[in-house]
Amino acid sequence: MSIDVDLYRARALNEYRFSKVRSEAMVSVRIPGGILPARLLSVAQEIAEKYGNGLIHLTTRQKLAMPGIRYEDMDKVNAALEPFIREIEIEMCGVQVADPKAGYQAIGGRNIVACQGNRICQKANVDTTGLAQRLEKEIYPSKYHLKVVVSGCPNDCAKAYMADIGIIGVTRIRFSYNRCIGCGACVRACKNHAVDCLSLNNGKATKEKNLCIGCSECVLACPTLAWQRMPEQLYQVRLGGRTSKKTPRVGKIFLNWVSEEVIVSLIRNIFEFEKEMLSGTPIYLHMGHLIDRAGYMYFKDRVLQGVNFNLGAQVADRMYWQEDSYRADAHMKSV
Repeated sequence: MSIDVDLYRARALNEYRFSKVRSEAMVSVRIPGGILPARLLSVAQEIAEKYGNGLIHLTTRQKLAMPGIRYEDMDKVNAALEPFIREIEIEMCGVQVADPKAGYQAIGGRNIVACQGNRICQKANVDTTGLAQRLEKEIYPSKYHLKVVVSGCPNDCAKAYMADIGIIGVTRIRFSYNRCIGCGACVRACKNHAVDCLSLNNGKATKEKNLCIGCSECVLACPTLAWQRMPEQLYQVRLGGRTSKKTPRVGKIFLNWVSEEVIVSLIRNIFEFEKEMLSGTPIYLHMGHLIDRAGYMYFKDRVLQGVNFNLGAQVADRMYWQEDSYRADAHMKSV
């Protein structure tokens, strides 16, 4: 006999989702940054084969999901997830977990998505995996909905533009005038792959600094290392991106050239903002909808309270969104 829905709801504080099959659910494991020890794949395999339908779904949020979990097996599955919770949440991310055999204790803060970052990719300016794992204890556990995406550079392979909070690694770039041989490789790279802010002047590369987005394409192109990344890890933060049935849109720049400490303070304040806007009742709403409800100026003042900015940080005076809509009758006609 299957467990009734009320009992399921009482137990489903964890990473469970209802299934189209009555009495079955799908459980997923959090993998901040999309990196996990290979040995944990065997744990997922055992759960899928012993308690599920033998399949594993790789979700769009970089999680492993096992469908076909029967309600009466949830406690056993939670205990079987202990290696994931211990090795990833506790050991890698430093999350405080009272009972690692009790399963995941919240479903609000979504798994942090990240590209492979500068541990692997030559274009990446920052260690996305490390940042995602350090931010995990700020995101989980939380009752309030929040999607965070980290991209290592403005190429944005992880689609930070479409997240509640999109974090993009940017870099200040040092130029050594005497190293430059005037070959133009950086100029061509910036024109073809970035924002066309470089030119040659009297046989040397020059930059329009106000146009530079810190992508480091010039660093990769230069044969003499005239362009080099500065060691400080800096980020651009975009807010309000979302895919949804209700006014999908691309996130806009909120902060630029900020440190990790600024991002941590921002996330903590955003959760307090969500709690305030929802009167303490967690409801599935994208943060952009809450910004719209509160108004940008109030939102900005609220989430920047107590934030200590690093030197050179920038904050958007205003944010303007181009809304889109799925309402076909707004712009379509029958043929």
